[in-house]
Amino acid sequence: MPLLEICAGSVESALNANAAKVDRIELCAELSVGGLTPSKGMIHLVKEMVGIPVYVLIRPRSGDFCYSLLELEQMKEDVAFCSKMGCEGVVIGALTPDRKIHERMTYELMQEAGYMDVTFHKAFDETVNPFEALDTLRELGIQRVLTSGGAATALAGYDRLGELIEEADDDLIIMPGGGIRSENIKHLLSLEAQEYHSAALLPGQKHTSKEEVKAMLDCLRQLSV
Repeated sequence: MPLLEICAGSVESALNANAAKVDRIELCAELSVGGLTPSKGMIHLVKEMVGIPVYVLIRPRSGDFCYSLLELEQMKEDVAFCSKMGCEGVVIGALTPDRKIHERMTYELMQEAGYMDVTFHKAFDETVNPFEALDTLRELGIQRVLTSGGAATALAGYDRLGELIEEADDDLIIMPGGGIRSENIKHLLSLEAQEYHSAALLPGQKHTSKEEVKAMLDCLRQLSV
């Protein structure tokens, strides 16, 4: 059965995902700008209140993914705090001005992560050549890549996602994400990805829907039967 990761933009969302028995949480703040690093208080509280793995988004600001050395140091401090709190993983991403993977910054953040699992976030979709970027991340030892296949949604990037999954083989995990909901996940399951990512937000709601998470998990269970 494929794994489902829920992007939780609030403590309430994290608790809803936990109650729905999802596999993992990606914890962040400010989903309206694509997600930022949550506060230390939020990280601490969620770690105390949920019993599933928590991966924390490490992104100091909105906008592009080209960071200064000071921003790199800030991100390293945030990664260190996540390690101190016992988080199971972090979600990172840094690019060069010419839209390639910033190898040195990625390496330094991975070194800071130590025992934690590391995901490269959707900065990947901003790269000029995703297959070259994939090779770079493979060489660096990244565990997984969150991507919508370079499109606005995973559904729109379906064909490219399939190519990336085939290219990645068993070296790293390609995790489709971007607009995935119970109404479309069945189609995306034909990609045969190992993991899927969703915020499980419904129109007009501020927090992850427990019912929507359960509906997606039901789709995954049906696939495994």
